[in-house]
Amino acid sequence: MIRKETTDLILTRQCKLFAISRSSIQYTPVGFNPATPELMHEIDRILKKYPFFGSRQMAAYLPQSGFSAGRYRVRRLMGIMGLQAIYNGPNTSKKHPEHRMYPYLLRKLPITQPNHAAQSGLVQRHHLHPGQKRFSVSGGDHGMGNAKTADLAALKYAGCSLLC
Repeated sequence: MIRKETTDLILTRQCKLFAISRSSIQYTPVGFNPATPELMHEIDRILKKYPFFGSRQMAAYLPQSGFSAGRYRVRRLMGIMGLQAIYNGPNTSKKHPEHRMYPYLLRKLPITQPNHAAQSGLVQRHHLHPGQKRFSVSGGDHGMGNAKTADLAALKYAGCSLLC
């Protein structure tokens, strides 16, 4: 047991012997504020009247009721009570009108063995092989293959040519 008033062994040495931090011995916790339950009741009452108030608006509205609390205290108390503002969030389920949909080409293909889909040729359309200098890209979903004036568009890149 640690004794703060003893002169035989200083507090630092006692804490070191017990392998605990000195701040845990010297800290005295702050007591509960008696006005907090009233403030929590007022926050609940205001939120029933204005359910769209968040912690910022609630902290700004509280002085009209005779209470003063900062935003972080209001936020903490709303979290303790499990209260939240009601507001419209982003609708992420709507797709963008310019988003292209690609067909799933393996839907009707029965896959019966390992790597069956990879061997079908549908998956490995755009792979380069080290011995190949040229390869053709079919499908046109890369945005480079649709040549308007010529039938074939040749692109030179890093010594290899790409035919579309």
